[in-house]
Amino acid sequence: MDWQPDQQGLQQVLQLLKDSQSPNTATQRIVQDKLKQLNQFPDFNNYLIFVLTRLKTEDEPTRSLSGLILKNNVKAHYQSFPPPVADFIKQECLNNLGDASSLIRATIGILITTIASKGELQMWPELLPQLCNLLNSEDYNTCEGAFGALQKICEDSSELLDSDALNRPLNIMIPKFLQFFKHCSPKIRSHAIACVNQFIMDRAQALMDNIDTFIEHLFALAVDDDPEVRKNVCRALVMLLEVRIDRLIPHMHSIIQYMLQRTQDHDENVALEACEFWLTLAEQPICKEVLASHLVQLIPILVNGMKYSEIDIILLKGDVEEDEAVPDSEQDIKPRFHKSRTVTLPHEAERPDGSEDTEDDDDDDALSDWNLRKCSAAALDVLANVFREELLPHLLPLLKGLLFHPEWVVKESGILVLGAIAEGCMQGMVPYLPELIPHLIQCLSDKKALVRSIACWTLSRYAHWVVSQPPDMHLKPLMTELLKRILDGNKRVQEAACSAFATLEEEACTELVPYLSYILDTLVFAFGKYQHKNLLILYDAIGTLADSVGHHLNQPEYIQKLMPPLIQKWNELKDEDKDLFPLLECLSSVATALQSGFLPYCEPVYQRCVTLVQKTLAQAMMYTQHPEQYEAPDKDFMIVALDLLSGLAEGLGGHVEQLVARSNIMTLLFQCMQDSMPEVRQSSFALLGDLTKACFIHVKPCIAEFMPILGTNLNPEFISVCNNATWAIGEICMQMGAEMQPYVQMVLNNLVEIINRPNTPKTLLENTGRLTSPSAIPAITIGRLGYVCPQEVAPMLQQFIRPWCTSLRNIRDNEEKDSAFRGICMMIGVNPGGVVQDFIFFCDAVASWVSPKDDLRDMFYKILHGFKDQVGEENWQQFSEQFPPLLKERLAAFYGV
Repeated sequence: MDWQPDQQGLQQVLQLLKDSQSPNTATQRIVQDKLKQLNQFPDFNNYLIFVLTRLKTEDEPTRSLSGLILKNNVKAHYQSFPPPVADFIKQECLNNLGDASSLIRATIGILITTIASKGELQMWPELLPQLCNLLNSEDYNTCEGAFGALQKICEDSSELLDSDALNRPLNIMIPKFLQFFKHCSPKIRSHAIACVNQFIMDRAQALMDNIDTFIEHLFALAVDDDPEVRKNVCRALVMLLEVRIDRLIPHMHSIIQYMLQRTQDHDENVALEACEFWLTLAEQPICKEVLASHLVQLIPILVNGMKYSEIDIILLKGDVEEDEAVPDSEQDIKPRFHKSRTVTLPHEAERPDGSEDTEDDDDDDALSDWNLRKCSAAALDVLANVFREELLPHLLPLLKGLLFHPEWVVKESGILVLGAIAEGCMQGMVPYLPELIPHLIQCLSDKKALVRSIACWTLSRYAHWVVSQPPDMHLKPLMTELLKRILDGNKRVQEAACSAFATLEEEACTELVPYLSYILDTLVFAFGKYQHKNLLILYDAIGTLADSVGHHLNQPEYIQKLMPPLIQKWNELKDEDKDLFPLLECLSSVATALQSGFLPYCEPVYQRCVTLVQKTLAQAMMYTQHPEQYEAPDKDFMIVALDLLSGLAEGLGGHVEQLVARSNIMTLLFQCMQDSMPEVRQSSFALLGDLTKACFIHVKPCIAEFMPILGTNLNPEFISVCNNATWAIGEICMQMGAEMQPYVQMVLNNLVEIINRPNTPKTLLENTGRLTSPSAIPAITIGRLGYVCPQEVAPMLQQFIRPWCTSLRNIRDNEEKDSAFRGICMMIGVNPGGVVQDFIFFCDAVASWVSPKDDLRDMFYKILHGFKDQVGEENWQQFSEQFPPLLKERLAAFYGV
């Protein structure tokens, strides 16, 4: 006999469902408590499914809500449903997929996939066969309901469906879905494509076996009247371009023609899917060859897609010019992620034009949803990187008309176009920039806020060129106008100007020193003016300024301007406020730049950082011991605090000694170095290195405990942790001298292994966007180990000399390089045989020095001449024949060999 509800119980459940639709918070709270009580009764879930599937007299929202509450229960504790309850729910779902209401069908579909994803695909063997069977139903509602459920299952469990665990049901399902591409109902056709699309990226075997049929069927649907079908066809082609381009190449010309039409589809969702095609095609090696002849059509379409739509302008409040007094709502503020401190070395290679921009998000963050404008701009950006100058003949004629257009929406899109091509077409744009940059600077004072904000972004993309010209030409006018925009009355413009100014700071560096007073006045004034979200960006602009001008900031008048507002914010924020992150990062840069100028402010800042580390460690400990009682801490607080302590140690040098003496930081550091989270260890090792340089007296007593931990972290799987640990070991060597001897074997083998790794990834130098050879830090540390303990390290010389030389030849002359080369010279003294086979590499590394100190130059001279004398004049001549001409010249000029 079927389960039947108790009438009184049913009325209670219905009343609850009605109450839960009330906007009143107090009612909502009562509903939540009541739900908790009712969940104690196993058959409460029977009532919920009963309302969803059987109570056709109730209104649809109530029935659907009943199903959604049941879905949440299934998610939370399906495992504890008694078998009769679970069976009743499953049966009701399958029996009612053909409900007359599309809302109820969709709700049942969601419920089915939720049960399926609870490990029930294996436990519910009849589910897939029954759903596939229901597809054959003559009744449209049943077919559509079954397809809706199947689509959700394909989305949630695609991997499982293509596995042996279920006996590979896809072998039956894919051919079945393909039959429905020709169904008379657009909704069903759309479901069928969406189901198959789930399996493209994973290259499911059953789909690969039917790939040609699939592509044929897609082509047949290319001109379907239904936008949802066209959207799914475009999505399929974009994914196939990534995984099965071989099957598309024979049809590429007609696919491109089709996508050109679809990118202009009157339905924006279809146009957006089609526009993704150009982004994906740009990443394929064949892009240039297949697309070159179509650029003449494509470029105007992409440019046209870069205009704001009417709906964008409404959403962006494009007609609101002044909103600076309106507080931000919390959801406006995107979560930020702190990048842990990475130790890096200065490097020779200057960055090429079109420098690395990390934050090239276009400008409309409020529409952080991906839309046609953003996609078109991104596509133009990547295509500019593929075609370079060849793009310009198709673009320049359009640009002139756009940039000087009377309608602001058109003009705005022209400025966006100019920014999008900046990286790829920089060389070709240079002749036009002397005329364009002044025009863009003029646009910074346009009456429309959206024009002012996009002009900020585009100008930042050309900052590299601006800085390469005489400062009075463009840098000074640009800076003056950008600073005005930082104080704009519109929040979006403030944000764009602040970000653009940060980019300009990175490019201009010390060129900004003459204007520091004026810049600081503006940034400090903005402090009093900005709402929450833009304050966070302002911190970044101040931190970047400090990084860019360095010790030039250490002037009493500048400190007087800058520090009071920063410290005021610092005092306002509570320890658990996430706004501390950007402020701590900013202070870290400021402390490093001000050096001794930061002394008056250092004590409270230092104490608070130590407290943040201590609190986080304590909270982590409580959570580990009682996870049911305590929440896991947000370790970012600790990471940012460790990084600011590093900034203090680096900036204050020896002055930090007293602060360290009065705190328990070494004990805390010992714990942080063993944290399970790599970013915490990364920042701890950076701080250890900085404290070693600043006040070794406090580090030395801990060395015996610290060294084994450093040794175990020499694992290149975590490249940044490994780099920082390696750097800290090198700094410790320089302080310990010969006392390092007991620890050499603990770390040497790992370092040699790291330096010999063939494909050590390139690490990006955070602050300048330059690449440094990641093996440079291990090489310097090996050199330093050899400098203090040559007898211990020299026997291994032959195992590392070649990679050692190649990784240090590109590093600029500096203290670290100096100590490392002294070490290598001493090791060659102990074990000259170790360098013989790779001597040419040593010669090359020596020649990379521009001006070594005199005594180091003598060491080089002795080794080179010693080698030459050893092999004799004739052999030396033969040997030096292999040298590249430049190397020969340098060695002859500097060392007379």
